[in-house]
Amino acid sequence: MISGLAAYGGLFLVALAAGSILPMQSEAALAGLLLTTEFSPVALVLVATVGNVAGSGINWLLGRGVERFRDRRWFPVSEPMLERAKSWYHRYGRWSLLLSWVPVIGDPLTVVAGVMREPFSTFIVLVAIAKLARYIAVAAITLNLIG
Repeated sequence: MISGLAAYGGLFLVALAAGSILPMQSEAALAGLLLTTEFSPVALVLVATVGNVAGSGINWLLGRGVERFRDRRWFPVSEPMLERAKSWYHRYGRWSLLLSWVPVIGDPLTVVAGVMREPFSTFIVLVAIAKLARYIAVAAITLNLIG
């Protein structure tokens, strides 16, 4: 059996990494812990949400500082790609952050929000809503499978 601190701490770290620009998935960790039925589903969902939102907050911070390096050769995003992302964000605005839970596009969205100087308070609220809804859905599906 796994201790509570290890389970919740591990889930937090996995969700934090998955919320950042690292290519990780936290849904499997959440589902696995839910399947053990040893831990509170509400606590697991909240821990995963807080970790994932914190990871997105790191992305926002990266976005705030990334433009100072855009003229460097090693910069991973071309000028046209950055301008396209800005244009997309201008078109759809802050409400696009409700898609921050979506694999592949969610992490770049949170970085672009930082580049676009989205106020952190607005950013956190929208991202938290999106990520919480996703984890609630994962928990509901998982708990439905076990009965």
